[in-house]
Amino acid sequence: MAVTLKQTESAPDAYPDAPEGLSTDAAAIDPALIWQRIESYVAWRGASRDVEWIVEGEGQWSPPLKPAIVTTTEGWSDDAWQAVELRPTALGGYCLPGCGPYRIAGTVDDDDAEVPALIMEAFRRLAEYLADVTDKPGLRSENVPNVWQGEYDNRARARALQDSGAADLLRTFRRA
Repeated sequence: MAVTLKQTESAPDAYPDAPEGLSTDAAAIDPALIWQRIESYVAWRGASRDVEWIVEGEGQWSPPLKPAIVTTTEGWSDDAWQAVELRPTALGGYCLPGCGPYRIAGTVDDDDAEVPALIMEAFRRLAEYLADVTDKPGLRSENVPNVWQGEYDNRARARALQDSGAADLLRTFRRA
């Protein structure tokens, strides 16, 4: 079975815009911070970036990020990476013919598509949750809009996606 050993993503040039209708405090939080938190939780990417995977093993392999466009595939042979052609499979991935390792490069790109409504709602919920720090252990009002950089309890920040209800909306986009 093919296994992804390493995934390296470049930073996107820009993230999608924040949803309309955020409160003043929620709109003051840098949207990139919200997008980064959401993307750490899901396999979907809303902004174009380069990505490289190191994969080992024989058999079916699919890019773990969506939507992925594979541009180059290489296998390790004779102490160097050499171009190999991988056959597509019926399930939408690739068939790796030997043990590898393989270096597969491409982009994850959804710049032209509209951000799914569930992801935009998850963004809104997380932003509003972080903006309203009253009665939330570990978060203090003097940290808004910099709740990610000021004094805070790391556990409160880590649980924000779940506690805001955003994680429930992101289940269908969750990493495999």
